[in-house]
Amino acid sequence: MKITLRQIEVFAAIARLENVSRAAAQLNMSQSAASTALLELERHFDCPLFDRIGKSLRLNGSGRGLLPQAEDILARAGEVEGYLAGGRLAPVAVGATLTIGNYLATLVVVEYLQKNPGSRVDLSVCNTQQVIERLRRFELDLGLIEGEASDSDLIFEPWLDDELVVFCAPSHPLAAAGSARSTALAAQKWIVREPGSGTRALFDRAVRAVGVDPDVCLQLEHTEAIKRAVESGLGIGCLSRLSLREALRRGSLVEIKTPELALRRRFQFVRQRQRHVSTATQMFIDECLRFSARATDTSELALPFIP
Repeated sequence: MKITLRQIEVFAAIARLENVSRAAAQLNMSQSAASTALLELERHFDCPLFDRIGKSLRLNGSGRGLLPQAEDILARAGEVEGYLAGGRLAPVAVGATLTIGNYLATLVVVEYLQKNPGSRVDLSVCNTQQVIERLRRFELDLGLIEGEASDSDLIFEPWLDDELVVFCAPSHPLAAAGSARSTALAAQKWIVREPGSGTRALFDRAVRAVGVDPDVCLQLEHTEAIKRAVESGLGIGCLSRLSLREALRRGSLVEIKTPELALRRRFQFVRQRQRHVSTATQMFIDECLRFSARATDTSELALPFIP
């Protein structure tokens, strides 16, 4: 072989981070060793893989063509390494959006690790846009998203249906009414998720479809912070029923029925089309499906009590 696995590993890390020193630190090697590995790979085939822009390196056409193949090689090498080390599964890098990450993915991870001792799952919780970007950069093996997205380089597969709920504090005037038309919703102060989240995208689309321009007084990145702000009486919110189930049960928050709003959505698995699906990744997907069992909607899931 005229190339080494280490050269491929260095190339892929630099491609993801667009910086040699950060890639070297991630791989626990010196910057000079990382630079040498990349230069040897490029010079041996007389094929530059990056455009040098100051201290940054941006993939050129040749580099973009190589990256999916490099990631595939590294994923398969990880499986071989696990096999030689006694049958351990390769690590799985999972990106989950906030509702899934906080209320479902952590439970799945526990089940997966209990069934596969010695395995590792790197779970990142962020919004839909960030998960998609990290999948595009080959930083994740699997995405679990709640927002709508499309990308020809990614594969989207349905998992579970879900529903957003408009809610308020028990002391709010709409709590007694129990439901609200679009005219009443237009007059409210709203506390919602940040732009880039799947929850915010669906909320914006649903209210604008009925002619409501929401008065957003506060936008937050975390569902628990939104729930606390709504409980304080600052305004009304809109989140997944999954994230509200205990608060609604306790009565610390009250659902407002909104028959005019289309607030249903679907949780999805997302993968890089050109990335090899490792045994570990497939086993994690299978664990997700086992966790949801025959449920088609998050309201049908049997979940542990969360105080």
